[in-house]
Amino acid sequence: TMTLTDSYIKGENYFILKLKAKSENESFARSAVGAFLVPLSPTIEELSDIKTATSEAVTNAIVHAYEGKQDGEITIYVCAKGKEVGIVVEDDGAGIANIEEARQPFFTTRPHEERSGMGFTVMESFMDSVEVENKPTGGTKVTLKKHLGK
Repeated sequence: TMTLTDSYIKGENYFILKLKAKSENESFARSAVGAFLVPLSPTIEELSDIKTATSEAVTNAIVHAYEGKQDGEITIYVCAKGKEVGIVVEDDGAGIANIEEARQPFFTTRPHEERSGMGFTVMESFMDSVEVENKPTGGTKVTLKKHLGK
């Protein structure tokens, strides 16, 4: 399986995007990922799936990681190796208290905000694999992978 380290070492194509954790940056992140993937000739559906999964990961970080603090950042790593796409969305925020629980459909810590609790479910339905982990230094790392042309 592909890792970002492999991409750096082997000189595969990648980009790194660091954004302020603000809701208006979610669409920029989505568009940047989409633009990067166009040369791989994804189908419209694949492109939409990847952009949607990326949006969900970025939105999760914006909404949950920093609890409204103004100084939060999100880093997005995107790499492509052949037809395999890897996307990592990281924050340095609060982390996830219970990852298993957070991955359950309809689980939300913010019912009063009408959040659906479907973020991870959406990511899992659109990507081949979704890994979620709390970073030892604090914050969360979500790794999304998809093979194009299945």
